[in-house]
Amino acid sequence: MHATAGREPRRFIPLRTLNIPTLSRPPFQRLLALAGTFLAILVTGCTSTKPARPTLQEKFGSEETFSRLMPAPPAQSCEAARRALLSQGYILVKSQPDLIDAKKSFQPAPEAQQEMMIRVVCLPETPADQLSLVFVTAIQDTYTLKKSNTSASLGVGGVGSVSLPFASSSEALVKVGSETISSDAFYDSFFALVRRFLTDELAGKPD
Repeated sequence: MHATAGREPRRFIPLRTLNIPTLSRPPFQRLLALAGTFLAILVTGCTSTKPARPTLQEKFGSEETFSRLMPAPPAQSCEAARRALLSQGYILVKSQPDLIDAKKSFQPAPEAQQEMMIRVVCLPETPADQLSLVFVTAIQDTYTLKKSNTSASLGVGGVGSVSLPFASSSEALVKVGSETISSDAFYDSFFALVRRFLTDELAGKPD
């Protein structure tokens, strides 16, 4: 067949030039995608904000910081410790033949207070009780003065509560810290004083 005279040849239009509308993603699929993204962010945030484990402060060792061997029975060693504490201004909270609790207050600053609590335990070291092992633990508590202001109010019938221009302040000690004393020098000085009283007692000297 011959081409008809005067007819223009056919032109092919590339597909990329056609303005064909694209189908949008259904709403529930977009919702699922957003939920998945939010869940991933939430899981990542939870895993990245885990609190760090606290560092252990206790390390057991063979040091004899808190104990000393005394050349006397437990009751006699504790008696020497009792006299040593009384000589330094401590108040006895509990006093037994093998156990002593004593405390003393300090004021390092006008609005701060510290309280030292010392416990002494005396145990037999030999079957005949000729030697005793004396254990001492000192705990220091720290307090600070907290002030709070309150305004006075008066109840009036038919009106209610009326605030008056009078204010009162109250003060209270609040505990802010507690620490077990672990200083070797502290316990060395205490045991040296106990040995002095024990030596005087063994020698039969008056206080």
